[in-house]
Amino acid sequence: MYLGKKIRLERIIDREDGRTIIVPMDHGVTVGAVAGLIDMRETVNDMATGGADAVLMHKGLVRCGHRNAGSDIGLIIHLSASTALSPYGNTKTLVGTVEEALKHGADCVSVHVNLGDPNERLMLADLGRVAESCDNWGIPLLAMMYARGPQVQNGFDKTVVAHCARVGVELGADIVKVPYTGDVDSFAEVVAACCVPVVIAGGERMDSTRQILQMVYDSLQAGGAGISVGRNVFQHPNRVALVKALRAIVHQDADVDQALTIVGE
Repeated sequence: MYLGKKIRLERIIDREDGRTIIVPMDHGVTVGAVAGLIDMRETVNDMATGGADAVLMHKGLVRCGHRNAGSDIGLIIHLSASTALSPYGNTKTLVGTVEEALKHGADCVSVHVNLGDPNERLMLADLGRVAESCDNWGIPLLAMMYARGPQVQNGFDKTVVAHCARVGVELGADIVKVPYTGDVDSFAEVVAACCVPVVIAGGERMDSTRQILQMVYDSLQAGGAGISVGRNVFQHPNRVALVKALRAIVHQDADVDQALTIVGE
């Protein structure tokens, strides 16, 4: 790995424990403005105050979330998009470049791929091109890998998720994001097939704080490298405390009950 990529990767993944807390905020392109992402500067500040390692957003929001003070936090710029208004919503297309991301101060870039989509081949081609550009410029690549398509019966099945993760690794990702498979043993099989850090997605809004924290804790027991969770974090009613609780689990080896006390529950 080139030194430039290694240095940038250390701004996203803690060099001591190899883990990370990433909070994605790219939802606006897909569904429009959502609760928790109206005032981007406030949200980024809350995530930094809580101790998140990085936030993830599209290039146009960097100017809205930049702060002149406060705790430092890594920046990942998302390069692919689609909208819920399109009948091809699962087909992501590139809307930015690695060069643009570097101009905006990114420490890392991300690309979303939905395996099983009829246009899978286009997304895989995009991922391959971005991986090459990342190597050329020395910037890490996070691949968001999901199984979503007419032939996919269960996008959370361990074999399917492991396949998704493996595709991301084989096409050059430095970090792979996949759904959590639901239990420690099955997710351990997903992680075992990867030679790069694997982080979990948050998925749909969860009913309780304990449910969020338990999922994160269990994924770490399986060998996961942390989280890339959006709505379940930035829409939480006590989001700063939640990020502090997540940090206790991810970086300080706290258990779920200890983390719940930080949230005040």
